[in-house]
Formats: sequence, structure tokens, C-alpha cells
Amino acid sequence: MDREVLYIIGVTLRMSFFSTVISCLIGMPLGVLITSTKFKGKRTVKKIINTFMGLPPVVAGLIVYLLFTRYGIFGSLGLLFTVRVMVIAQCLLITPVVISLTSGVCSVNSKNLLETSKGLNFSKWRILCLFLSQNRASLLSVVLTAFGRSIAEVGAVSIVGGNIQWKTRVMTTAIMLETNKGNFSFALALGIILLIISFAVNILASLLVREGDEE
Repeated sequence: MDREVLYIIGVTLRMSFFSTVISCLIGMPLGVLITSTKFKGKRTVKKIINTFMGLPPVVAGLIVYLLFTRYGIFGSLGLLFTVRVMVIAQCLLITPVVISLTSGVCSVNSKNLLETSKGLNFSKWRILCLFLSQNRASLLSVVLTAFGRSIAEVGAVSIVGGNIQWKTRVMTTAIMLETNKGNFSFALALGIILLIISFAVNILASLLVREGDEE
């Protein structure tokens, strides 16, 4: 396999992995919190989250670009056109999805879990752990959804990453570039590799779920 293709795959996996992990670490606790807590304005918060779920990737990319450009608030950090800022843009897109899906998954058995935690006088931290452990199989699908959106995204990462060769070029932006150049065979090959990676991740997740059920 071509050395540049291997580098592109490496950047893609690194970006997708970190954006998925960070989004889940932020989004899952917030999703459980929304489900397990009664507070004023809960419906409004849900509506805001659902609105951000539909945030166009190019808009997310533009927001992050303006924040990290030389004259932006975080311009002094010098992160623009790096993998790290691409991860930030991805998190802006994925975290609302994780929050909403986690809230939906946990709401199915929330009544029983809340009664149990109340009877045992659980702290908020133990309530969070209870919800996550009891819904771990379903929450794995949330992780897969987050990873799928991350690895398939092109608009935001193209804006903030710049699609720079040997630096920020990922599989989706490479496919877009090769298609525009008329190099359809190479673009198709990258697309097939992308599908294989997604398929492999899904198989791994299925094995993990099966092992968890056996335990």
C-alpha cells in the first residue's frame, strides 16, 4: 500500500478516535444527567441539543475556524490547520449527538434505576455509574454512531484542517480531492478502505457486546 495512503489512514483513525472518546466523555455524563435529573428548563435544553444535532458541518468548521484563526480568541495557540483543531471541530458536531442518544437510551429504564438509586441513597456519581453500567450494550451503539459520524465527516475538517498533504489530509478530504481531480479509481479505493475500517470497528464492537452478555 502507498506510503501516503497509510499516512492518511493513520491521521483519519487518530482524529476519529480522539474526537469519539472526548465527545463520549463529555456527552454521556450529560445525557445521563438530563435523564436522571429534574430541573427547570429541561425541555428547552433538549430542544437546544436537538438543534445542535442538526448543525451543518461547514457551519461548525466556520465557527472553529473563526475562533482559532490568527485574529480569533484562541489564535495565539496556533492550532489552526492541525489535527488537534480538527478534533475540536468534530467534538462540536458529535457531542450533541452523543448527549441526545445517551439520554434516549437511558430514559428507557430510568424510572427503575432512579427508584433503586434513591432506595440505596446513591450519590450523583454512583447514579451516573449505575446508568452507564446498566445500559452499556446500548451505549456502545452510541459510541459507534459517534465514530461513524467522525470518520465520515468532510466539511468541518476540510475548513479547519486545510486538507494539507502529509499533515491534515484524511480519507474523506482525500476522496473529495481525488474526485475533483478526476482520479476516480483512487477515490473509489479510498472509499472501499473507509468502508472496511467501519465494518471492522462494528465487528469488534459486536464481539465486545457478546463478551459482556456472556459475563
